[in-house]
Amino acid sequence: MSLSEPVRDQAPRLVIRSQVVDDVSAQLLDHLPAEGGLAWVRRGDGQVGWGVAARLDVAGGNRFQDAMRWWQEITAAAVVRDDVGVPGSGLVCFGSFGFTDEDPSVLVVPEVIVGRRAGTTWVTTVSPASSLPAPPELVKHEPSPVYDVTFADGARTGTAWSSIVAEAVRRITAGELDKVVLARDLIAIAEQPIDLRWPLHRLATSYPNCWTFSVDGLIGATPELLVRREKGLITSRVLAGTIRRTGDDAHDLALAASLARSSKDLEEHEYAVRSVAEALEPHCKSMNVPETPFVLHLPNVMHLATDVAGVANNGASALGLAAALHPSAAICGTPTPVARDLIGEIEGMQRGRFSGPVGWMDASGDGEWCIALRCGQADPENPRRMRLFAGAGIVAGSNPNAELAETNAKLVPMRDALGD
Repeated sequence: MSLSEPVRDQAPRLVIRSQVVDDVSAQLLDHLPAEGGLAWVRRGDGQVGWGVAARLDVAGGNRFQDAMRWWQEITAAAVVRDDVGVPGSGLVCFGSFGFTDEDPSVLVVPEVIVGRRAGTTWVTTVSPASSLPAPPELVKHEPSPVYDVTFADGARTGTAWSSIVAEAVRRITAGELDKVVLARDLIAIAEQPIDLRWPLHRLATSYPNCWTFSVDGLIGATPELLVRREKGLITSRVLAGTIRRTGDDAHDLALAASLARSSKDLEEHEYAVRSVAEALEPHCKSMNVPETPFVLHLPNVMHLATDVAGVANNGASALGLAAALHPSAAICGTPTPVARDLIGEIEGMQRGRFSGPVGWMDASGDGEWCIALRCGQADPENPRRMRLFAGAGIVAGSNPNAELAETNAKLVPMRDALGD
């Protein structure tokens, strides 16, 4: 079987039951078991899950289409009793997709999901049609701290990566392309096996306005919503243009003002917004694209941000919209095909699922997909190791040393989350 062929059996016939429950921990992540946890949490709301009722592993140029076809088969055969009736209840899957066609992608339907939204908390059980288990007794688990973490260069040293940025600037100045996003990785090595729940808790606490996620060993807290579809409304948050915070409020306000006036960052941001708006336009009967960005303040950095919104004019699912958007200029470049080729030529590493879509979707096709940023990938062969990732948008005015500093700032959330 080639990598482009999805790994799956015939779609199982599943029975799904969602019920409102009480006495659930204020931290949904508290309920995750030691292994195989799935998570999608923001501001205390979201879903966590565990167990595997169905799973699809897929790669190749048709990975999104194969995934959507598989999900249609799953939902068509499912029997759903949803006593909750809010986004995220009923049948849902969690997913994470590779940046390139060759990188692995996965969709997972958990056996148990605990969700919360707007004060309502529920439990969903997913089982074969031959059984209908009672809702499980929810147990709080304590994650094990991560001690004695050291960090090592990944595919490139900082100096080598800066030289790659200089080469990208040369190509841009020569007129080959307008923008390219270059990524680098860092290796984290702990003394003991890493309990992924420990950094997940720390990320959710430190970055409540980001989407904290865990899918098949990829964990992180991303600030960038690729696309949300909910009851006919489509939204996307575009981030491009970054400056590091200092911790001094007055100085940070001045830095935010300088970011909002930076011609280099505004140029980078414009490319990213334009790519999102053009990808969503065929799926919307009306759209709102603000003319100027706002400055999004996060604990470690500030970003230029634009929220694009539209009213759906067709039945494209959240995943279908994510497929139309990926890769956007925010994580690839402009023109996209040229930038993608340049990344493959000079970046010097496999991104895996970093900067690919990560999120969830329900049986109606509604859901949320973010870009997998500020994240780390657990090493399946060595539980003491993780790869951490960061990237930066390169345009004609980019300075290699400044771009390296930007990636260091973006690595802070995962580095801090792994600390003791």
